[in-house]
Amino acid sequence: MGRVPVLFAYGQRARYQNYTAAIMAAGGLLHFSEETSEAADYDGLLLPGGGDLEPWRYGQENFACRDLEPERDDAELALLERFTVCGKPVLGICRGLQTINVFFGGTLVQDLPGHSAASRDRLHAVRTAPEAFGRLWGERPVVNSAHHQAADRLGAGLRSVQWAPDGTVEALCHGTLPVWAVQWHPERLTGPLAIAGAADGGRLLEAFLERCR
Repeated sequence: MGRVPVLFAYGQRARYQNYTAAIMAAGGLLHFSEETSEAADYDGLLLPGGGDLEPWRYGQENFACRDLEPERDDAELALLERFTVCGKPVLGICRGLQTINVFFGGTLVQDLPGHSAASRDRLHAVRTAPEAFGRLWGERPVVNSAHHQAADRLGAGLRSVQWAPDGTVEALCHGTLPVWAVQWHPERLTGPLAIAGAADGGRLLEAFLERCR
């Protein structure tokens, strides 16, 4: 199996217990810090879920963004620059997909009905490009949904590889860089949080960690 890969994520561990547990269960370790100077020494970058990006970053006025985290935007966009220049793997989850799309010059839908969580995550099937994540769960897996924004125009080099029934982008890959992103939450579909009939999120995390080794 080789050595244990260690991922870097911006923030404080207490806020992201599900991510830490899911990465450990998949065979890796996750280091959280708000000090980013040493980040590129790690094997990969994880961009977890959270609040919305500031819309000026993709050329729009704010009409529906909330829970803004400008310092986090600055830090994660700088981390993306560092990791992509080094050619190291990056995985974005929910907000992380949106951050990746904006980093590469894409735009976001500021408010998207029908995808946010109610009392719990919504579940829905997605269509998956067979050459991308299809080998993990087949071409029609069921995933969870808990977001009110989504990728709109895709950034340079990015391609959509998974779609909700309404056409919303549910996963992205970069054409030449080891950059993956999903709009759903694999860390909430694995281990004790697994849901019968839904995709095993641990498979995605295991595949990403394999890229980091």
